[in-house]
Amino acid sequence: MAALGSGPAGLSAAEAASRLAADGPNRLPEAKRRSALARFLAQFDDVLIYVLLAAAVVTALLREFADLSMILLVVVANAVIGFVQEGRAERALEAIRDMISPHASVLRDGARVSVPSAGLVRGDIVLLEAGDRVPADLRLVQVRNLRVEEAALTGESVPVEKSAAPVAAEAALADRSGMAFFGTLAVAGQATGVVVATGAATELGRISTLLGEVERLQTPLVRQMAQFGRQLTIAILLVAAAVWAWAVAIGGMALAEAFMVVVGLAVAAIPEGLPAIMTITLAIGVRRMARRNAIVRVLPAIETLGSVSVICSDKTGTFTRNEMAVRAAVTTAGRFEIAGVGYSPEGSASRDGVAVAADTDATLRRLARAALLCNDAEIRLGDAGWSVEGDPMEGALVAFAGRVGYDSEASRADYVRRDAIPFDPTVRFMATLHPARSGGAIAYLKGAPEHLLAVATGQLGSDGSVAPLDRDFWSEQMERMADAGQRVLGLAYRRFPEDRHDLRRDALARDVVLIGLVGLLDPPREEAVAAVAECQAAGIVVKMITGDHARTAAAIARHIGLARPEAVATGAELDRIDDAALRRFAVETTVFARTSPEHKLRIVEALQAEGLVVAMTGDGVNDAPALKRADVGVAMGRKGTEAAKEAAEMVLADDNFASIAAAVREGRTVYDNLRKVVGWTLPTNGGEAFVIIAAILFGLTLPVTPVQILWINMITAVALGLTLAFEPTEPDTMRRPPRRPGEPLLSPLLLWRIGFVSMLFVAFAFAAFFHALEDGRPLEEARTVVVNTIVVLEIASLFSMRYLHAPSLSRRGVKGTPAVLLGVGVVVAAQLLVTYLPPLNALLGTAPIALGEIAAVAASGVGLFAILELEKLVRRRWRIAGT
Repeated sequence: MAALGSGPAGLSAAEAASRLAADGPNRLPEAKRRSALARFLAQFDDVLIYVLLAAAVVTALLREFADLSMILLVVVANAVIGFVQEGRAERALEAIRDMISPHASVLRDGARVSVPSAGLVRGDIVLLEAGDRVPADLRLVQVRNLRVEEAALTGESVPVEKSAAPVAAEAALADRSGMAFFGTLAVAGQATGVVVATGAATELGRISTLLGEVERLQTPLVRQMAQFGRQLTIAILLVAAAVWAWAVAIGGMALAEAFMVVVGLAVAAIPEGLPAIMTITLAIGVRRMARRNAIVRVLPAIETLGSVSVICSDKTGTFTRNEMAVRAAVTTAGRFEIAGVGYSPEGSASRDGVAVAADTDATLRRLARAALLCNDAEIRLGDAGWSVEGDPMEGALVAFAGRVGYDSEASRADYVRRDAIPFDPTVRFMATLHPARSGGAIAYLKGAPEHLLAVATGQLGSDGSVAPLDRDFWSEQMERMADAGQRVLGLAYRRFPEDRHDLRRDALARDVVLIGLVGLLDPPREEAVAAVAECQAAGIVVKMITGDHARTAAAIARHIGLARPEAVATGAELDRIDDAALRRFAVETTVFARTSPEHKLRIVEALQAEGLVVAMTGDGVNDAPALKRADVGVAMGRKGTEAAKEAAEMVLADDNFASIAAAVREGRTVYDNLRKVVGWTLPTNGGEAFVIIAAILFGLTLPVTPVQILWINMITAVALGLTLAFEPTEPDTMRRPPRRPGEPLLSPLLLWRIGFVSMLFVAFAFAAFFHALEDGRPLEEARTVVVNTIVVLEIASLFSMRYLHAPSLSRRGVKGTPAVLLGVGVVVAAQLLVTYLPPLNALLGTAPIALGEIAAVAASGVGLFAILELEKLVRRRWRIAGT
């Protein structure tokens, strides 16, 4: 107080106003926002969109205004989807600001007044009560049984006990018991504190600043597509320029004629529908994930999650249920395992794997009775199941008593509470007084086992008698439970022969009998165990990053099956190493405990520096900077803060880590389907382009006109290419390791396939063209044959591309999905109209052809499919890497 120029009466109103003018309001800094127009225009800043716009210009030059409208519609639709899906990321800071209480009770001029939280200044004396949001960072000066919920800031599973006692200067955030932090919630007790930091200077403000400074990385897909778009643009321009020069200098074409040929070449080469199809493919993945309770906020995130090599997950509420539960009980009769779900009183007890009836063990029942009566919490059954009113740890003790056979309402009515000593952090125990059935009164004590062992003189024997206290036995049991990651509580009693109605602390310093110990745990989610195993089988490393104690975190890591759970590091250890050393340290460590927001962010950045694709899951405000920095951030939907949700690209609606494995599977499926789309689109477009190039190089008549190519691209890009977006997951998807982060979208094998299929297209197209001319068909009929041949070849190529890692020549492969069959049906119907409908004949320069020629066209498709499947077989036999 002296350092801040304050005192017990607080500041004067004039001094507070002066400081407020100097330091500014107690608000978190606001993020710099782009206007809606700027965000919308930014959606067009992509090389592939430039290519698409170039295709629109080419189409305008051809005066195909209907097709021009279609292309522009694709561009605008793509921008709108991106604007809606990706335009909300900066709302993360606003979500943090919403956590702040609007008013605070302070002492000004010695009087208690309510002021807006924004008006708090350093030196203000704040009065806290249960239910209050802490309005600034406070150094506590007076504390009465204060417990503060800090899970969103530190990751602690249960409310933290506070005291006015000092702690070491280097204490971790979660260990600063003399502080109450901005935005946290007081759940019990009262306190007085002096404001030591406001606004951006608070711990919450530092997270806000970190979040504002963190750069959101481009996803691997976005990076690859940008590189692919640049490569494609350069290739098309170079080829078009070379062909134009050849046509003028060698072929003797007029400049205007050569220009129109190059226009046709550009129309053939540019995959007009590819960006839209890729966007739709991602959108379909989003819809599939929504059915699995994973809400995708940014389209490429679904693909990115499928490529992650490391998942960094918070512990509380993610791997665990964020519900305290009694898992073990120890009396002189032995060690009992307690089973049950959540706060439900339904469950069972067992000893050495053998079920124990509720009424057969007197020591266990006495332990449960003490846990129920020395307790202020209640559990209730609601629409969402059993919940606790009061402290979660006390709620777990009430549920434990129910599992041993007690009805809480009836038992509390039988043992009416006469007096109580509330829990005090300085002595670390609570006590209640009740009438004893045998006469007199009995006090039950609950608290730190160390304190109870210090005041106890005896222990409850297995036969119900009082025996001398065996301190070594209890110390060994405490250590064993702590090694299992359990929080240990002791329960004891003291009998009073007289009928008394008041309870004094000094009366509980002697003649206390220890009943036993209970071990509480925030239990792991059962489904998380299977999810971790599936992720690790898919080659993904799972790491735990938590603010909880190292021993607790390591125990949970063992329970859920993390690899090398003994590899544990604390935030203090991270503070002692630089960023360069952290890179290797982060790779080798499985569990990070007692971490701060900066630690989480450094760990994510260190793993990324090692070339790993990192997913970060979390639910608290403290996770938001790392969620934003990770390649893909995954927030919890039920218990996650709004700040975490807005910083993440994906939200799990069911808070279930098992959904991560499903998301990985779906992400890999999406990426496979994207590669199928690219692997089908580029060879077909390349085949069309090479048909024109070959005709120019050899001075031949064009087998297909630019407007016919545009028709082919327009009808097949959507009707056929889009069907690949609906392909199901391939059988070996979750048995493959993650793809390398730097792996190009156009792998060497895919480039080979593009060239190979393109040349087959050229061969089949010219064969059909020359065969028609040799049969004496007019040029329009010959070109119509070529148009239909190219479309049939594209259908055959589609069926071959449906399975990247397995043969397509199977009943399932040939049968196709409903989407494929619908797409093929639409294309066949459209081609019949183009071939036989006079208005379209006049528009596109086509002519009706004979049934025999249609049979030859169909045979060419069968031939191409057979060649492509044979090529697949050869590659598998030679063990060439799959696509």
